Amino acid sequence: MQATPVVGVIACRREVEGHPAHVVTDKYLQALREYGMAPVLLPVWNDVHAHASETALLAQLDGLLLTGSYSNVEPSRYEAACAPENTQGDSDRDAAAMAWVPAALDLGLPLFGICRGFQEINVAFGGTLYQAVERVEGLMDHREPVGPKDVRYAPSHDLEILPGGILASLHAQPYSRVNSLHQQGVAELAPGLRAEAVAPDGLVEAVSVEAAEQFALAVQWHPEWQPREHPLYDALFAAYARACIHRKRVRMADTEACVSA
Repeated sequence: MQATPVVGVIACRREVEGHPAHVVTDKYLQALREYGMAPVLLPVWNDVHAHASETALLAQLDGLLLTGSYSNVEPSRYEAACAPENTQGDSDRDAAAMAWVPAALDLGLPLFGICRGFQEINVAFGGTLYQAVERVEGLMDHREPVGPKDVRYAPSHDLEILPGGILASLHAQPYSRVNSLHQQGVAELAPGLRAEAVAPDGLVEAVSVEAAEQFALAVQWHPEWQPREHPLYDALFAAYARACIHRKRVRMADTEACVSA
């Protein structure tokens, strides 16, 4: 019987009913469950790096998912001033993401970043962000459309999948269409990351970690929305699930070896 891989899902810090809370949007959890993974919420605090027990928790997991969010990475993280359009931050999540990205890679954890998670990985590696893509000459308006969910998450622009990368190995066609619900985007791609796909305006839409031995991929769009209905989204979650299952097997084998010894 195959053991279910346990995936840590980064939370956002928000106020709920007048109290600080750690929240994750259900669509990410449901997508993980649909592909045979067990999601667990990871709370975030500004001082997460100072608590070894919180980072050590990652070693007990089989994957790490960095979700999207309406908040943005604080510009000070990439030495920029805050633009007027950048109105919502989450310093607790920033601190957790910056600590957990390198820790997860050191542990060999499969890493999947979506939207804000995509941007977090770029910043964690030393890259920079556009804070308002729609104001950058030559770039499209990538912001979320107005309307019901089926309109907001509908495919809205083409995606060119670059040859020779992880994404190209998961999707036979060099092009796809994806949704677009983001105002920020990669300005300078960080060293150590490989561009995997671009939008028609040249904006980087997917990256992988070059030195990673396991699945370490991030995308700017939202594949968690009805992934079974979109071949590329389905391929992403299926590949991530395979990587997490492999991690689970390796972790269990290591545990059994220690017990036997």
